[in-house]
Amino acid sequence: MKRNVSEKMMLQKQMKNKKGDDKKNRFLVSINFVGSAGPIRFVVNGDDLVSGVIDTALKTYARGGRLPVLGFDVNKFLLYCANPASDALNPWEPIGSQKGRDFMLCKKQLPPQKTGTSSEIIIAKKPIFSLMTSISTHIRNGWRLKIAAAKYQKKACL
Repeated sequence: MKRNVSEKMMLQKQMKNKKGDDKKNRFLVSINFVGSAGPIRFVVNGDDLVSGVIDTALKTYARGGRLPVLGFDVNKFLLYCANPASDALNPWEPIGSQKGRDFMLCKKQLPPQKTGTSSEIIIAKKPIFSLMTSISTHIRNGWRLKIAAAKYQKKACL
């Protein structure tokens, strides 16, 4: 079946509009890393999950050879919106649900874990000798040496 020029143009416009719908949902995000020099920017789809964005950010960060080395475990990081009143984003919600395009990636603060027995923990908590303790120890040892030397000299004279 032959189509005239106007029908072909209409079909081309419809096809172009369908392709354009996919691109409307894409946007540029800027992610800052705590302790790093500057942000990383890349394009994401609006329906990408926050966990996927964190994963992409960590891989891009490592590929760039940036310092400090962060690792690749998505579960150890939280993504925050750049505005100061925001909470950490839920890893299972789409990134497009956020109004902002600037984010901050931070490591989770894990509570210290107790490993070992209680005696090991007590030993680890003992303070290292303080300056005053070490000075008094040296003074006592010095007096002991002087007394021992005097006793030795008395025995040698007899």
